[in-house]
Amino acid sequence: MIGALKSKLQGLTAASLTDALDRLCTHRAHILELVSPTPGRVLFGRAATIRYVPFRQDLSDAQSPSFSRFFHEAVTGDFEETVLVLNNPGHADTSIGGGVKFSRLHNHDMAGLVTDARLRDFDELAHYGPVFYCGGEAAQAGSHALMPIAANVPVNLRGTTIVPGDYVYADRTAAVVIPGAQIDPVLELAREIEEQDEAFLQRIRAEDPLEIRRRGSDEI
Repeated sequence: MIGALKSKLQGLTAASLTDALDRLCTHRAHILELVSPTPGRVLFGRAATIRYVPFRQDLSDAQSPSFSRFFHEAVTGDFEETVLVLNNPGHADTSIGGGVKFSRLHNHDMAGLVTDARLRDFDELAHYGPVFYCGGEAAQAGSHALMPIAANVPVNLRGTTIVPGDYVYADRTAAVVIPGAQIDPVLELAREIEEQDEAFLQRIRAEDPLEIRRRGSDEI
């Protein structure tokens, strides 16, 4: 199914997908100001989520939370179609992981990862198969600041809610979160928007400045 959807995505952008979602939904569905070790690559797949909280010693001792445990709870099949989504609970400058921890995504041929936390080891991540988008690059480890607490639950990235099974698209402009049940109408409407924009480009190319000054324009 992902392969068929990827073919429908050809020529679409984060902008047209966001415009389509704005017309079909009332909630925020995009995440801005993410960066990537490979900014020219596009990420697309279905979300599996891990929720993080600020580190607490008593919870850590009681539950033995580890990324590996929650990773294998969240990602249980169709690795190549899965985007791992990790939230940043208010620690903007903290790393949530790097090349060693996220080598698991490469080992399982996953689509990639989206987080609003920082990542380490950009040079290493750039050579992995999965695509990574994050809040920035970090040098210091964040293992004493953040801890995973739950797998495959709703998470919040910069005011946008992602639930397991959502489709996640990310390029250098933004990450876009598409509800699973709405993927087809969103892609169809985004295609219409791209076609409308192309038609408008042709109108602008052919417009007569004298006519515009005399009659005005319906452009907003």
